[in-house]
Amino acid sequence: MEYKVLYRKYRPDNFKNIVGQDYIITILKNAIINKKIAHAYIFNGPRGTGKTSTAKVFAKTINCENPINGEACGKCNSCINIKNNPDIIEIDAASNNGVDEIRELINNIKIAPSYSKYKVYIIDEVHMMTQSAFNALLLTLEEPPEHVVFILATTNIESVPITILSRCQKFDFKKISDNIIKDRIDFICKTEKINITQDAIDEIAYLSEGGMRDALSILDQLSSDKEEITVDLIINNFGSVPNIVIDNIIESLDNNNLDLLKENINKMRFSNVDYKIFIKKLIDKLSQKVFDNNNLTVDKIKNIIFDLVEVINNYNININPFILIELTLLEYINLDTKEQKTDKIISREIIFEENSNKKEQEKILEVQKNEEISKIKNIRINNCFVNAKKEYLEKAKKQLNELIKNNSENSFFTSMLIDSEVVAASNEIYILTSKLESIVNLINLNKSLIEEKLEKIKVIGLTSEEWIEEKKSYINNIKSGYIYKMIEEETKNIEDLQPHDIVNESLENIAEQLFSNDKIEIE
Repeated sequence: MEYKVLYRKYRPDNFKNIVGQDYIITILKNAIINKKIAHAYIFNGPRGTGKTSTAKVFAKTINCENPINGEACGKCNSCINIKNNPDIIEIDAASNNGVDEIRELINNIKIAPSYSKYKVYIIDEVHMMTQSAFNALLLTLEEPPEHVVFILATTNIESVPITILSRCQKFDFKKISDNIIKDRIDFICKTEKINITQDAIDEIAYLSEGGMRDALSILDQLSSDKEEITVDLIINNFGSVPNIVIDNIIESLDNNNLDLLKENINKMRFSNVDYKIFIKKLIDKLSQKVFDNNNLTVDKIKNIIFDLVEVINNYNININPFILIELTLLEYINLDTKEQKTDKIISREIIFEENSNKKEQEKILEVQKNEEISKIKNIRINNCFVNAKKEYLEKAKKQLNELIKNNSENSFFTSMLIDSEVVAASNEIYILTSKLESIVNLINLNKSLIEEKLEKIKVIGLTSEEWIEEKKSYINNIKSGYIYKMIEEETKNIEDLQPHDIVNESLENIAEQLFSNDKIEIE
């Protein structure tokens, strides 16, 4: 007997077996009961949420000879022969998206159903159709024959022309909840005698991201060996992440535990883990910590989440992504070690232990550090432009490549540089850029660590967007005859800052160090 995959074997054949879309099913059943069948529907929603299954059940039910309360009877000739019904036509628009295919469809529409009430056209992935095909379909949707019903399904409704949408009844399918997916998996496992742990059921539901078809496909693949399905088996096959690792990383961030963070990141780095699943799980767990009584403030959690999303959006380089993840998370741990010297990131508990208004002092110090880095940044950009040359730039690129090769054992150092680029150089200063703001922050906080390796060369980091603006400013200044002159770098070490040092410094004083008085006006 031919084996049928689980998602096909357990595909709903009536409305009562469709789960997670109760509101939509109720409306469709009422339309059948009240005999108010529209000529065109569009089902929109994520993959695996029941769009095509609902379309097939709807087509079966409206053609049933004896429907009962909006459900197909399952006994009439139409219901029994539903799989071979020539009046229910399924089209995959991903592979049949041209105007010729749609014109052929339109010609066949004119022919009456063979023995059904309605000729139903189910067009899957309708957003893949060409503009010409949409135009051809539009003519039919405007004046369709009474015996024809269109059901269009899509995962990308934004790509469907408004002229098509306006002629359809629109239904938005939502992701199926984890609890519903867990119940379905549990039912199927008991029916199929599949040995599975509850933790594994929970993990499959999580990995499916609200798609029942994905959940059953994962279950199908794991059940092929007849061994007990456990979380470890899922991790080995699908690159999932143990919850204990996520909990440990949250704890390390909450308690500034560098060793615990590194230990668990390394577990992921050298395992078969999908970094996107890892980040998603970490974000999900962090979002649950917002209202907990811990050291992770709402602002800190928000910033961590935004930085992790930035890693996903910008990761396109040929290194282990967990190195970037580690660097991103290190920003949120206060530490002072030889390897992670951050110019230095100071333990706020020590600095303000005698001050009752700790949170206010933390904000002040954070402003001070940012202003001090910004001040250094402006000065070094200016001084680099004084005698920046292409020959210095070529030398800088070679020098940093050598540094990466010669320090390969230091993952923190090399990863910080491997995702950055030298974009301007003088004989004294290198300007580095990165698409990742978290990498730029680390470069600027760890500039002394880099400068030790470069001997007499100073560095400063900019985001790619900041560098574009600096280039524009440089070009405009040169055009207007502005001459760049060296500015003495008189900045304080971040570790020596006190809350009053920078806060009271006037904008005029900073401007005088960067520009001549006739080049800027302070309002």
